[in-house]
Amino acid sequence: MAVYTDVVAEDLAQFLAGYDIGELLAYKGIAEGVENSNFLVHTSQGNFILTLYEKRVAAKDLPFFLGLMEHLASRDLTCPQPVKNRAGEVLGTVAGRPAAIITFLDGMWIRRPSPAHCAALGSALAKLHLAGLDFPLKRANALSVGGWRALYEHCSARANEVQRDLRSFLAKELDQLERNWPRSLPQGVIHADLFPDNVFFLGNKLSGLIDFYFACTDTLAYDVAICLNAWCFEIDHSYNVTKGMSLLQAYAAVRPLSAEERQSLPLLARGAALRFLLTRLVDWFDVPPGALVRPKDPMEYFRKLRFHQTVNSARDYGIDG
Repeated sequence: MAVYTDVVAEDLAQFLAGYDIGELLAYKGIAEGVENSNFLVHTSQGNFILTLYEKRVAAKDLPFFLGLMEHLASRDLTCPQPVKNRAGEVLGTVAGRPAAIITFLDGMWIRRPSPAHCAALGSALAKLHLAGLDFPLKRANALSVGGWRALYEHCSARANEVQRDLRSFLAKELDQLERNWPRSLPQGVIHADLFPDNVFFLGNKLSGLIDFYFACTDTLAYDVAICLNAWCFEIDHSYNVTKGMSLLQAYAAVRPLSAEERQSLPLLARGAALRFLLTRLVDWFDVPPGALVRPKDPMEYFRKLRFHQTVNSARDYGIDG
């Protein structure tokens, strides 16, 4: 979440007039995240999220994202739901951007996840993967291995400004992952961005998942690798095997990982780390002036990638290979 496009109160009130959600009382931008412009909207009937879909989100993909949230909710996964206007539509336009009103999900995200939080996340991720198996729409993952070279070429000329010899490091890693990337593992709907700030808790109980705007059809175990990167490293960038074990065992209790998926986990984790290193580098250099957004440190994922390069077996992540 972030704010790239400002919204004036008069335009928002006019937009909300097409919905049965009460009158606008207050609203404010949400600075977290990097993809769309988001606002917390308070009306006489409660709280909602207004999302403006920015240029990196293709309009043709919006039915996939919004339909997926409705599909998962019908399978008893708690996630925000698009609100239909009086014409029965979930999409409109605000400030020249495609826009939707989304229900507000109660809870808070955990800044220092414990092993128990990682276990809850692992279980929820497996349930999401199973629930998505019969979702009829498909969307290719533009940020998987086939899209990394374009990202590299976009930011490589300036990469050494961030870290000495980073450009050659990225080129070598990209070459190796493109040659060896596993392409025959089980596929399905993945969230692809299930960081702690996209998972809400009430107390120690997981209350729901948000922000499905990177969701796509891809390798299920790749989603697990993304979560290992996002949930199981400490502030000093060391891997916490107890957290990894909790996440992986809870996931496998709902959806067992095949031997091939376990064997591929180190490579998938390297790919996940490279993906976020590259996109963070792009965002580091390309944030528009005046945007209410906090660029995230790309070097966090450089350090994680260096760890994954030393891993030979899924046992190092906390599960038998």
